[in-house]
Formats: sequence, structure tokens, C-alpha cells
Amino acid sequence: MKVLGPIQDPTFTPRTYNRFDKFFLQYIKDERDLPFIYLTLRITFILIPLSVLLFMPFVTGWLWWTVVVVHFGFSNFHFKGPFGLMLHCTSHRQFFKSEYDWMNKYLPWIVAPFFGHTPETYYSHHIGMHHPENNLEDDDSSTMAFQRDSFQSFLAYFGRFFVVGVRNLLNYLRRKNRPKLATRALIGEIVFGIIAMGLLYVNWAATVLVFLFPLLIFRLITMLGNWTQHSFVDFEDPGNAYKNSITCINVKYNKKCWNDGYHISHHIRPAMHWTEHPGFFLKTIDKYAQNQAVVFDGLDFLQIFFLLMRKRYDTLAKYMVNINGAFADENEAIALLRRRTQRIMTQTNIGTISEAAAIAA
Repeated sequence: MKVLGPIQDPTFTPRTYNRFDKFFLQYIKDERDLPFIYLTLRITFILIPLSVLLFMPFVTGWLWWTVVVVHFGFSNFHFKGPFGLMLHCTSHRQFFKSEYDWMNKYLPWIVAPFFGHTPETYYSHHIGMHHPENNLEDDDSSTMAFQRDSFQSFLAYFGRFFVVGVRNLLNYLRRKNRPKLATRALIGEIVFGIIAMGLLYVNWAATVLVFLFPLLIFRLITMLGNWTQHSFVDFEDPGNAYKNSITCINVKYNKKCWNDGYHISHHIRPAMHWTEHPGFFLKTIDKYAQNQAVVFDGLDFLQIFFLLMRKRYDTLAKYMVNINGAFADENEAIALLRRRTQRIMTQTNIGTISEAAAIAA
């Protein structure tokens, strides 16, 4: 196991702003979100034009395939993670000032579909359901009903979400008397579907590459991330964020994706700014120890997922941080990890498992 050392994840450092910075700062609510402006501009002037080129009738043969390769690299490797977590941050905290509220529609309605996000669905799911329910039974993306070190269980989890996830989200929002969010999600799904179907007649190959393949990848990655973030759940206290989530520190992922590794503190304070998580982690470190929270130093969510699928608890334990001596030794940590990945059965979960099994069959 590791001892807690220096935190190298990004925090906010005031600096002198240039002319372009000052121009954009007029419009955004928080100066710490200025990097989002420049990421949005890069996506707007690189990825979107590449996407449009694939639909152009004069782009054919080797030129079309060249654009495909370049587009694929930018879409799935360079921009996907930073954009997805930028959308996450701006879902929790308003990006542009209220007097420029129309600008807040640009990311979810114009940019997001190029990454496979149907407009408004992510917000309605994440803000309207996942955080209020905190991975418990009424959260349709809850991991509790599944054996969380089993790849077969993950496939059932993802399959259920992909096939009936939107339906279940809409039913949940209506049941919880959140009709506005349900309407937003439904409109976003319908608009995306209509546009995609229309574009299939224009250029089916480009439509698949630009919109439909990213849709599949986005929903797969989202569920893989949520699965890993909530793989280690204490059956005796599943609503405790220290015991149902994990934290990843000192990883490149946090620098690229706005400290998304701090998932415990994110569930404790969902609206906390992304630059504040490392400081908040250190201030509340005793609570992590008291709850035997699962904190990894040097592993990101994707690495943890694959180690978990291989049941490499020994490797996972080596990267765990033994905060304040919360664990007697590595064996105790391994036992806790194994215990917290066990399926948690409730009356509600039985229906979830049955639905997943029916879809898999």
C-alpha cells in the first residue's frame, strides 16, 4: 500500500490575463473556467469542420479516408475525455453568466452531439437522477445489483442501460414529479434521432462515423466510468459517499479531465468547483480514514476497471493509499475491496437484475 504523499493534481493559480482572456472573462461566471473556453474553441474550429467535411460530396476516395482517420483521432482520443468532463462540470455549475444564458445551450445542443451525447439527456440523468439517488436503488445507473468484479455482470449492466436506460430515466423523472427534466431529455432524444435519420439519407457512412458510433462509445464509456466509480460499495452503508465511491489522485487523467478522479468529494459536494477538490480532499482526510475510503494513487478509472475485471486485488491494494493507518496491512485492504464488490440484493434490485438478464438473453 502507499502512504499519502504530495498531491500533484491541478488547482487554480491566479495569473495575468491577456486581451483574449479578458474578452472571454466578460461572459463566463467563474474565471477558473477559462480553460473551458479555449477547449470549446478548439473543438469548434477543428472537430466540427472535420465532421462537416465528411458529408461533403467532393470529399471522396483517399481524401475522405484521410479525414476519417484525423477525425477519429480528435473525436475519440484527443477531445472526448476533456469535453465529456467539461460538460459534466458545466452541468453542475453554470458556465456563462445569466445574461448570456443562451450561450449555455451551445455545449449540450451544438457540440455534444458530435461526441454522441443526445442533447439534455446527460443533464437530466446525472443531475436529475444520479446525484439525488446517490447510486442507491432508485438510481437506474446504480451498480449495487451487480457483481462488480465480473465482466459478464458489466455487460448486463451496460446492455440494460443502452436498451432501456432512456425509458427508465423518463419513467423515473415522471415518478419523482420532475416533468421539465423528463421533457428536456425526451426532446433531446427525439431531435437527435430525427437529425440522424435525415443525415443517413444524405451520407450514411459519415452519419455513422460522426454521430452514431460516438453515441455507442459515449454510453459505453459513461457506464464503464460509473461502474468503476461505484464498484466498491459497503453493503452496510451504501448511501455513504466515502463507502460507495472512490478517489483517484496523482494521475494524468485528473490533469486532462478536470480532476474527475475525485469522485468521493464530488458526491459529497456536487457543486464544488473542479479546482477545489485536491484541497478539500486534504482538509477532510480524517473522514476518509474513518470510513476506510478507497483512494488510489497513480491509477485512473480505466486502469482500475481492467484490474477489477481480472480480479487483480493484489495490484489494486498496492496502489491504495493507507490514510492514517486505516488498514493494518495489504491483506486487510484486499479483503475490504473484495467485500465491497459483492452484489447487494434488495427488493428493488431483484427487478433490475431480472430486466438485465432478460435483455442479455
